[in-house]
Amino acid sequence: MSTYEKNAEAVALLSPEQFRVTQQGATEPAFANAFWDHDEPGIYVDIVSGEPLFSSLDKYDSDCGWPSFTKPIDAENVEEKPDNTFGMERTEVRSSHGDSHLGHVFDDGPQDAGGLRYCINSASLRFVPVEELESEGYGRYLKLFEKER
Repeated sequence: MSTYEKNAEAVALLSPEQFRVTQQGATEPAFANAFWDHDEPGIYVDIVSGEPLFSSLDKYDSDCGWPSFTKPIDAENVEEKPDNTFGMERTEVRSSHGDSHLGHVFDDGPQDAGGLRYCINSASLRFVPVEELESEGYGRYLKLFEKER
């Protein structure tokens, strides 16, 4: 089992946009980000810590312009915190180990999949395709995709 953590080296490698989103809580533009319409099979990990966050199997098109997921791949890697910025009552989503701002979770997701919509900034994510899960150290997630193959 890998240990996931935030470190200065990983933060230093972030692009300005990734830094604004993950470290300063910014939001990237809708429909102008890497993964809003991405549909390749694999998992999405924290750009800072590498901790597994979401699976393409739980990704859906919510037509909001950001990647949307019905649930995290490992609940222990995602924290939810109240967010009352900008006069709104929302629930912020952060990575547990990397402490990266990921986005927000809303209760307007598909009812047949639990009713949640994890609306996530692409800038906080790194995608690992199914074919690279083993070589990247995420082999334990291959079993999720066995039905798809």
